[in-house]
Amino acid sequence: MDATLPAVGEELLREIEKVFQETSRVPDDLLSALKFIFGASAVPALDLADHQSVTRIVSPSGRTVYQVLGSSGKLYTCYASCHFCSCPAFAFSVLRKGDSLLCKHLLAIYLSRALGTCHELTVSNKQLTRLLLMDESFSLS
Repeated sequence: MDATLPAVGEELLREIEKVFQETSRVPDDLLSALKFIFGASAVPALDLADHQSVTRIVSPSGRTVYQVLGSSGKLYTCYASCHFCSCPAFAFSVLRKGDSLLCKHLLAIYLSRALGTCHELTVSNKQLTRLLLMDESFSLS
């Protein structure tokens, strides 16, 4: 994990990754725990991970960002290192109301890494800078 989630969330994601690597499935008890800890974001995040909607973008400088293709078809830029997403739900539910740990896009990043569905893309430092300075709709993939 890049940044610190609550310990119980980190442990659950590690367990999901371990079990999935061993069995190629996520048991119901872990899915229930995921929904209990992450609430309404869990099912949509699993759907995004299942549809391989997450791309990890890395530059030679070591900087990493993620792009998540949302269920609406909009592309969101996310920073797992500081738990930030450019989606409106993150701004409202996580930052403003504080009733969610993560939005579905950030949770999809963690799940896609655990399930091995995250795409990897290496770009130049200049390309990453363009991505970060441009509108969110700018896509490298």
